Amino acid sequence: MKFTRTDHMQLLPHMQDVGSDIMDEILKERASYKPEIYSEADVKAALNAKHCSLENLKALLSPAAAPFLEPIAKLAQAKTRANFGSNITLFTPLYIANYCDNLCVYCGFNAKNNIKRAKLSDEEITRELREISKSGLEEILILTGESETNSSVAYIANACALAKKFFKVVGVEIYPLNSEGYALLHKSGADYVTVFQETYNPTKYEKIHLGGNKRIFPYRLNAQERALLGGMRGVGFAALLGIDDFRLDAFATALHASLVQKKYPHAEIAFSCPRLRPIINNDRINPRDVGERELLQVICAYRIFMPTASITISTREKAKFRDNAVKIAANKISAGVKVSIGAHGEEKKGDEQFEISDDRSVDEIKAMIKANGLEPLMSEYVYV
Repeated sequence: MKFTRTDHMQLLPHMQDVGSDIMDEILKERASYKPEIYSEADVKAALNAKHCSLENLKALLSPAAAPFLEPIAKLAQAKTRANFGSNITLFTPLYIANYCDNLCVYCGFNAKNNIKRAKLSDEEITRELREISKSGLEEILILTGESETNSSVAYIANACALAKKFFKVVGVEIYPLNSEGYALLHKSGADYVTVFQETYNPTKYEKIHLGGNKRIFPYRLNAQERALLGGMRGVGFAALLGIDDFRLDAFATALHASLVQKKYPHAEIAFSCPRLRPIINNDRINPRDVGERELLQVICAYRIFMPTASITISTREKAKFRDNAVKIAANKISAGVKVSIGAHGEEKKGDEQFEISDDRSVDEIKAMIKANGLEPLMSEYVYV
């Protein structure tokens, strides 16, 4: 495959321009955020604020907030219980293909990484779905590598239609599409879309996305808007913490979500909170300055800033941390996770995107939730 080094800030001819000014607002605010200028008094003011402002959010994400992690967590927990009760929603991802056309230096699916590639057939997808459904789960997230060549929109739409036969709620985490592509997926059964921006620093973004459609920064950033224009009910946001300054990226992620919520009031907003993880052929990749305390600080800041947003905690994290996260601020957790292709069925067909740290089954996750006085929830949606 031949790659051309394109201008990462210019849309390619096939990429839809939604005419949004949200990106400019995010980049302006991110560039002006200086975490080190916030004080203990700023953090206390944020904790006592009736509504969390952008300035309050900046303080909660700052180094000055680190000694206040316990009261921050208590406030986040109170907001979680007020908006979600004791319910913790369960789901699992299903990777149906790992072909990729991009050159992302931190990702196991990188087009030039020497891994076993695979793409599930209809029969294999159905077998995986049936096997997962036996666990009692009612929500599934369909994932592919970012290759429209090998995993077309029609292929993914068909997978959504198959999934809807087994699950009430179907999400997708795939390469960004134009709004008509999202409309097709929605018509086929998809309810929500998650897109990781990875980093909101355009300079760093260019250095780590060397080729492929993913190199185009604004097309990825505006994906959630196109998904909503295509009829999706919900959209998810995430930075891959550890790629760049995690405080700035967490701030930009939260701002992005809030601006989309303001523009599309009907949209259901969700956050994922992933950190860098080692990949096949490169076990040196790590989140550097993002420890578990820092990650919890980010998760709690998201909850305080957007109390009604869904927050998912990934199997990239250790079991103990995930257990604590659902007690405090996360309201959604994956269970029975297998990140290689075909791993739920008879045999693994393709390699995984990254290493996971929590391989507990659905029953084990349900037991953990109940042990913490919470209620495992398979789905809160009723379709008529």
